[in-house]
Amino acid sequence: MTQNSLSTTDTLDQISEIFSKKGLTLAIAESCTGGLLGHTITSVPGCSAWFLGGVISYGNDAKTDILNVFKETLIKYGAVSKETAQEMATGVRLSLKSEVSIAITGIAGPGGGTDEKPVGTVFLALDFSEDTGITPIVKKLELSGSRAEIKKQTVSEALTSLRKALT
Repeated sequence: MTQNSLSTTDTLDQISEIFSKKGLTLAIAESCTGGLLGHTITSVPGCSAWFLGGVISYGNDAKTDILNVFKETLIKYGAVSKETAQEMATGVRLSLKSEVSIAITGIAGPGGGTDEKPVGTVFLALDFSEDTGITPIVKKLELSGSRAEIKKQTVSEALTSLRKALT
């Protein structure tokens, strides 16, 4: 099996091993995936050694009040934007005091899309504390499929992106 075709289970096993060896911790902030990322991570036995927790920040008030996303960011760029994803990732990392964080915001559908941001538009951000030496990453995903398929694809891409950033 090639590195790019690892199953979610294999990817999670690798992530768990890396976090354990490096003594890193992970925090997450989810919007459009509604807890699926956290659910997927907690399927790994022993993840409590490195997974601190997460926030499902579906509404804008949760993004501003809990994750410290600036209201100005939401007004100027919208909840579904690279800027909001980055602020969510930084906010959850600082709030939960982790070295690594993942944030996801997007439009899973079937409604809610626009010409500028159609259904399947997702922003994924990875944030890292300075001492990791890893540069933060923000990706725009353009996915298709049903709501469930978009959520599953997003989680898979988040975990693959995390594994690649750590190796």
